[in-house]
Amino acid sequence: MTTHGGFEPVFCTIVPPHVLDKLAQHEDPALAGPARETLERDAYERTHRRLTTVLGAPTLAAPTETDKPRRTIYDAKHKQDLPGKKVRAEGSDPGKDATVNRAYAGLGATFELYLNAFNRHSIDGEGLPLNASVHYDVKYDNAFWNGEQMVFGDGDGELFLDFTIPVDVIGHELTHGVTQYTANLTYFGQSGALNESISDVFGSLIKQYSLGQTAAEADWLIGAGLLAPRVTGVALRSMKAPGTAYDDDALGKDPQPATMDGFIKTGRDNGGVHLNSGIPNHAFYLVADALGGHAWEKAGQIWYDVLTGGELKKDALFTDFATLTVAAAKTRFGDGGEELQAVQKAWEQVGVPTS
Repeated sequence: MTTHGGFEPVFCTIVPPHVLDKLAQHEDPALAGPARETLERDAYERTHRRLTTVLGAPTLAAPTETDKPRRTIYDAKHKQDLPGKKVRAEGSDPGKDATVNRAYAGLGATFELYLNAFNRHSIDGEGLPLNASVHYDVKYDNAFWNGEQMVFGDGDGELFLDFTIPVDVIGHELTHGVTQYTANLTYFGQSGALNESISDVFGSLIKQYSLGQTAAEADWLIGAGLLAPRVTGVALRSMKAPGTAYDDDALGKDPQPATMDGFIKTGRDNGGVHLNSGIPNHAFYLVADALGGHAWEKAGQIWYDVLTGGELKKDALFTDFATLTVAAAKTRFGDGGEELQAVQKAWEQVGVPTS
C-alpha cells in the first residue's frame, strides 16, 4: 500500500454541489426542498469526515480470505444515524428489498474488477470489509464514501432515483477509497479534479467489466439510469462527450469541459473538481477508444499503474499525471507500441502537455 503523508480529509459525493446549488434555488419546493436538505446533510457529513481523519477511523479487521469480499449492508430506515440495521451479510441470499440487493451486487462488482483486473484485494489492497448503508435520510439526493463506508440515498423521485441503480456510481465512490489508500490526491483544484476523474474512470470500468463490454460497446456515461424520467438528460457526466450529459430546465446544462480550452477557474466546488474532471476523463476515453477491446486491460492498467506507483504527488497537476501515464505506457507496453502512441495523442487532443 502506498500512502503519502496520511489520509486527506476528503468527503466525496456523486452529485456535484453546483447541481444541488442550482436546484436549491428552484421555485418549485418539491425540487428545492430535497436539494437544500441534501446540501445541509452533505455539509454535516463533510465536517464529520474531517473529524474522523483527525481522530482516526475505527480499525476494522481484515478477512482471512482476501480474495473474497466481505460485504455488509445496513438499512438506515430513512434516518441519519449510521450505519443502521444490518440487513444482509456476505454470502446470504437476496431479500425482497431491491435497493439492498443492488448495493450488495455493486460492492461485489467493484471488488471483482479490482481483484481480477489489477490483483488488488479490496479498496485498501489488504482485504478491507465493504460496508454500505441504504435508505439514508428522507429524499436524500446523493451517495457518498465517508472514508469508512458507502452511503446511498433514495433520491427525491422528482429528479433523482435510487442511487444504487447505476453500478458505476457505487464503483466511483468506492474508488475514492482506493485513491485514499494510494496516491491520496488533495481534493482541490487540478489534483481534486484528477481525484474525481479517477473515480469516474474506474467506476466506468467496473460497469464495463460487470457487463463484459468492450470500449466500443460501453456508453461511457456516469450515472445512467439515475435521472428521473422528467429530466432532459441521460446521466450525470459523459466521458465520451463531456458537457452533453444533460440539458434540463431544473438541472441546467452539463458544464464539463472536454479540453483545456474550456478549463474552468472557480473557487467553488473545491476549485471545480467535478467540472474540470471532464478533461482527464475525456483523455482516458480517447486512449481506451483508440486501443479497443476491454478498456481495463490496457488503458485501465496504465491509469492504475500511475495511481498506485508511488510517484504521483498529492498536489499533482494534469500535466504531472499525463507525464506519468506516458512513462507507465512505456514501462508496461514498450516504446514503440500503440499504447504509448494512444496515450500521447489523447493528452495532446485535450490540450495537456506530457513533458
